[in-house]
Amino acid sequence: MKKTSLLAVFVLLVLTTFTVAAEKPNIIFILADDLGYGELGCYGQEKIKTPCLDKMAADGMRFTQHYAGYTVCSPSRGVLMTGKHVGHATVKGNGGRLNAEDVTIAMLLQKAGYKTGMIGKWGLRGSPGHPGSPNNKGFDLWFGYDNQGFAHFYYPGYLWRNDKKVLYPNNHNLMAENGEFKKDADKVGTYSHDEFTREALAFIKENAKRPFFLYLPYTIPHAELTVPRDSVAPYLKLGWKEKPKHQKKGNNGGGSYGSQYKGYCGQSHPNATYAGMVSRMDRDIGRILAELDKLGLTKNTLVIFSSDNGPTPEGGNSLQFFNSSGPLSGGKRSFNEGGIRVPMIAYWPGKIKAGAVSDHPSAFWDFLPTACELVGIKPPSDIDGISYLPELLGKSDEQKEHEYFYWRGAIRVGKWKLLPSGKDKYRLYDLEKDPAEKNDLAKEHPDVVERCKKYFEIGQQEKK
Repeated sequence: MKKTSLLAVFVLLVLTTFTVAAEKPNIIFILADDLGYGELGCYGQEKIKTPCLDKMAADGMRFTQHYAGYTVCSPSRGVLMTGKHVGHATVKGNGGRLNAEDVTIAMLLQKAGYKTGMIGKWGLRGSPGHPGSPNNKGFDLWFGYDNQGFAHFYYPGYLWRNDKKVLYPNNHNLMAENGEFKKDADKVGTYSHDEFTREALAFIKENAKRPFFLYLPYTIPHAELTVPRDSVAPYLKLGWKEKPKHQKKGNNGGGSYGSQYKGYCGQSHPNATYAGMVSRMDRDIGRILAELDKLGLTKNTLVIFSSDNGPTPEGGNSLQFFNSSGPLSGGKRSFNEGGIRVPMIAYWPGKIKAGAVSDHPSAFWDFLPTACELVGIKPPSDIDGISYLPELLGKSDEQKEHEYFYWRGAIRVGKWKLLPSGKDKYRLYDLEKDPAEKNDLAKEHPDVVERCKKYFEIGQQEKK
């Protein structure tokens, strides 16, 4: 009888353990590279078709005042991973690396029993073996680019799976003498974005019976404009007037890497190609959501989509043609709203109210504490983020607000946005009335300027 009782207790403990594990929500964070605030249909885009993301927004929550960590790639991604704004973060410029002492959300979730995967562009110079590599920053699986420069090219000579190179020898021979891709490139080459989607689907399927965190930083639509024919063909049929971009032949991410904006292949239809790239990403996000449905994981998975900063015309696409920043001004590298305010969609059927629109101001440094609260673990004490989980769950009355938002070239305090404009000069905007930042109110409100400018110094002070 005693043995039977002990066995019953043991079985109960095992069942309880599995139940608790099953109840832990999965987390997927999908990041686009240089996608503008106005480049999705649900944010007003009229030319680029994004039906999957539009449906994700219709079935979830769309944020109207969400901010990237910075105006360019590396610091923005560093902020996302560590929960610290750039004033306190290790990485303050492009090409920076995380240090050994930096704690990431992946490390925290891994310690909490999550299987963790990073697939795509790390953007933090994550060479295998370096303390700042994805594998040393909490990710069980890393598949993607180790070099931020190579990540600008979509037919790479190789990618990394943890510390092993995955070679794509066919991709070395895709460039014709004139710098264009050969006509059969999409038949013989391997498009890196497609590899990321394949790996992501496999990761989800492999870990369907345990809690997982998938960080999926796609490279689309950044820089080099190229996409397999099936994605660009629908846009070519529209007959858009195009301004071809001609550039010299460059490497395709398989050899040495020089200036990051030289060497992209020439593009005869840059806008159609750009639209095709965004639509391909949209299609594949739809495949990921469908896989969650197939595996019965949808109701236990929070999916977030965003972009690392504002849009750029560096590949030859026209920001004006697409109205890429929507109602905002500026783009990538600008501290105006178009450079740092980004789309964000949160999807979790049964938990997040369908069709919700949130005006709650939030930023990349809020993701870490949000994920921690979701999982039930304590975040580091020195972060800058505030969990937006209450907002996601429709508990706005419980949602805490930021005292200020900090970027090295801009401050937001409540509705006010302050930007330096020369020595001891500033520009001031009321974002509630003027999100396009057309009317400088610095002279009319010197008291607000004085109140807000102190945060430039506060934002750089070490937290105690």
